[in-house]
Amino acid sequence: MTGGNRVTVKTQIALTINSTPYTVDSGLSQTLLGLLRDDLGLTGTKEGCGTGDCGACTVLLDGKPVNACLVLAVEASGTEVLTVEGLVVGGELDPIQSAFLAEGAVQCGFCTAGMLMVSKALLTENPTPTEPEVRQAIAGDLCRCTGYVRIVRAILRASEASAAGRGN
Repeated sequence: MTGGNRVTVKTQIALTINSTPYTVDSGLSQTLLGLLRDDLGLTGTKEGCGTGDCGACTVLLDGKPVNACLVLAVEASGTEVLTVEGLVVGGELDPIQSAFLAEGAVQCGFCTAGMLMVSKALLTENPTPTEPEVRQAIAGDLCRCTGYVRIVRAILRASEASAAGRGN
């Protein structure tokens, strides 16, 4: 093509985000991160590196943590996506969010959404992780402020609170 004209091919995709069904038009090269932030206004998911190295854009795709900057929106068609906005249900914070607040596990807050989503996935899969298991789970999420100690304590606190709620 000449003159800098570009043709953007779009396709319609259907997916569920935070329990709400959506049908949207997406460019074939648009990332899930772009769809969430730019098209749907779900800005809790952050763009950090854009290369999948920092974890700031982590969301749950069919219950598994993924870097939304590396997933094409069209690849997410037919899936269920959970973002940090979806953790609050009925005006109530998720236990992991409450634990992060109680432990002071946030400073600048840039990594927090990704950390919360990885923590949610971990505690869903393994409700009583050990400290090494927690550290392994968050290894792909970079935090430049906290040193991870409070984040690890928050995840373990949420695990203990869940165990107490289950009567264990």
